Amino acid sequence: MNTDSPIIEIQNLTRRYGKLDAVDGLSLSVRPGKCYGFFGRNGAGKTTTIKCLLNLLRPDAGTARVFGLDPRKEEVAVKSRLAYVPDQVAFYPWMTVRETLEYFASFRQHWNRDIENDLLNRFQLDPAKKTTSLSKGQRTQLALISAICPEPELLVLDEPTSGLDPIVRREFIETVIGAYQSGDPGRRTVFVSTHLISEFEGLIDEFTIIEQGRALLTMEADAARDRFRKIRARFAQPPAQLNLAGALSVKQNGREVEILANGNSEQLLAELKARSPEELNSESLSLEEIFVASDVLKKAKA
Repeated sequence: MNTDSPIIEIQNLTRRYGKLDAVDGLSLSVRPGKCYGFFGRNGAGKTTTIKCLLNLLRPDAGTARVFGLDPRKEEVAVKSRLAYVPDQVAFYPWMTVRETLEYFASFRQHWNRDIENDLLNRFQLDPAKKTTSLSKGQRTQLALISAICPEPELLVLDEPTSGLDPIVRREFIETVIGAYQSGDPGRRTVFVSTHLISEFEGLIDEFTIIEQGRALLTMEADAARDRFRKIRARFAQPPAQLNLAGALSVKQNGREVEILANGNSEQLLAELKARSPEELNSESLSLEEIFVASDVLKKAKA
């Protein structure tokens, strides 16, 4: 495939459960070498979308292509080039950690033993331990090791750090995923569905916020941080009713005002400055703050 072609291309994807549209006309495109965030509340349609990508569910309408291929028709070709960590992982109960890794390795043309040993040590997983005796977090760690060691072109992660303690979680995100991508810059792609947006903040290149199966907002992360800003102002006296056209939201608490701006922060700052505030500052919203503000983002989609 062309190196400039999307790794994932979803167009007008629809998947119904009875009368419920779990995914409703969703479209998005993931470029190679990027870490793409897929954000949404529980039940928004994230896992259903991922299962359609992997041919674990058949869409009712629309298309989902991976590496330019149709996963329904070329499932082996697609899955041989990616690794998937679901939100709930399970292993054969009679196998040890070592046997489980050997089992996964047997399906792969490539398996990096150095990475395997490093991650076993980093996670302090005992290779001789039976998978039935692993905690939820340890099972997640084992699944992550099995996904990273083949060094696939695409990592598909659905709540990949669920069950990990905060220290291990941050180390995995910053060190392991960062190292995975830097091992072959421009070619290794991560598609991650997560509610722990703040912990992926430094890795996300582009994202889609999904709500009720539909894309609410798709942007490059840097462009989103430039566009959406929080402005705080404090006045000597409570200001009269503020009429700030173009603000996403305005919250006033006595002498203090907090405003969410959507690409027009300079205009809003000028209007506030004209009222001679005691303090006035502006800062970018984080990706998590943008997600939390998704109710008002509906106004920004146009």
